[in-house]
Amino acid sequence: MALTNVPPAYAAIGVILLFLITTLTSSRGPRITRNGKALPKPPNTLPFVGNGILFLRPRQILFSWFTKCVHQHGHTTLQITVPSLPPGVIISSPACLDYVFKHEGLFEKGSFFKDRSWDLFGNGIINTDGEAWRVQRKAGLGFLSKSNLRILTDVALPRFLEEACEMLDAAKEVDLQEVIHEVTTQIMGRMAYGREMHAGDDFTQAFEYASGKTAERFQNPLWWCTEMVTGQKLRRSIRLIKQYGEGLVRSAMTARDKGVAEEQDGVDGLSGSLINSLLDAIQDETLVADSALNYLSAGRDTVAQALSWTFYLLMRHPSVTEKLRQSLEEETAESPYTLAVFYEVLRLYPPIPFEIKQAQQETTLPDGTYLPATSVVVWCPWAMNRSKITWGPDAAAFRPERWLNEHGHLINRNAAEFPVFNGGARLCLGKKMAEVIAVQVITCLVPRYDFAPAYTGERVSRSSLTLPMEGGLPVFPKKRRISKEEGLKGVY
Repeated sequence: MALTNVPPAYAAIGVILLFLITTLTSSRGPRITRNGKALPKPPNTLPFVGNGILFLRPRQILFSWFTKCVHQHGHTTLQITVPSLPPGVIISSPACLDYVFKHEGLFEKGSFFKDRSWDLFGNGIINTDGEAWRVQRKAGLGFLSKSNLRILTDVALPRFLEEACEMLDAAKEVDLQEVIHEVTTQIMGRMAYGREMHAGDDFTQAFEYASGKTAERFQNPLWWCTEMVTGQKLRRSIRLIKQYGEGLVRSAMTARDKGVAEEQDGVDGLSGSLINSLLDAIQDETLVADSALNYLSAGRDTVAQALSWTFYLLMRHPSVTEKLRQSLEEETAESPYTLAVFYEVLRLYPPIPFEIKQAQQETTLPDGTYLPATSVVVWCPWAMNRSKITWGPDAAAFRPERWLNEHGHLINRNAAEFPVFNGGARLCLGKKMAEVIAVQVITCLVPRYDFAPAYTGERVSRSSLTLPMEGGLPVFPKKRRISKEEGLKGVY
């Protein structure tokens, strides 16, 4: 679930329509209860329209609101109400979230999510359940094998990182988010799909726009109505995205039919391994295209965005940067502190800040909350990761040391306490790949450059299903006085 800005005119119209819908669609079916009583309501709940108006607010306000819910109510499950939508709850308890993770068949994406994301994701792995999901996940596991990750670390990533460093060496000012996005785009293009891809191409721009507009559907219950008037650009973007996916499939099938020999240079020797795995596992070309596009988004966008927030926080906390550099100089092997920094960034800036599931039948959560069938379950990693109950009184602070034990080893957190990589059967396939890329990018760039902000104020997230920065991350890169070999330590 992602929430963003709605024009004031639509908000005003929405208030009127929400009131009318409320009076016409009040539910008389089973209600959400706990021990036979109504659940507490979150702050700022209004008569008649419930939380409907609140969900029309900018996403930064929503982040603050969800965090306020956690600070005021702790792990208590709260009921949310939006006219015309199924009954819903906000869960913040790790025990309740663990229950959702462990009951995959009971809690699925459901019609609430799919109705809003179908145009963009189709039958891809992000949007499906059951056998279609399992087949796509198995194909993805093949792509993310240990041997492929070795090629990523030894050949592909060093190559594209070196190109990024050449760009930074020559630039006086640059959008660091775009530089990192280019690296992850090239990796996915060459390794997964066997073609050259770039971050600023027409497909990427169309996908970013469609992601933002799809996000708005989760806050606007009348999205299907407003898009009749405002949805022309979205429809054009969706058409371009689908054409791109079809092109990925056609290109891979042509290469297979012709028996094109792959160059064995380490990267091209792996070219198209994901798209070919999908073709082997799935006979439907449309489904292969949907799945390919889903994996492309998950594989390049979230990692690039997480790394962008990493360098943003490092610029804001120079003492952490210096400690990171010192740890990289002292460690002959991978520094645990590097991963601690990355995990602390993921805690404060989770790439998927909202999640939604829908109960397929009635059930009761561990805290006694009764959920009728079709109930929507929402959790907000952004807010849960700022819970003082789970993370202590300094939960809002950027402190990588919280991830290290007294021996300096990385602490593993339960997925339900730290739901950045999802959990249960849907634990993120790309978790290891994300860690590998993050460590190598940080290890390469932090010793080699001083980055100074080329902006004022704080950076915030723009409208999206993920967490990109509004306006990118403009910086002044200054090369430090170290050798090229030292700067690329840990990459080769």
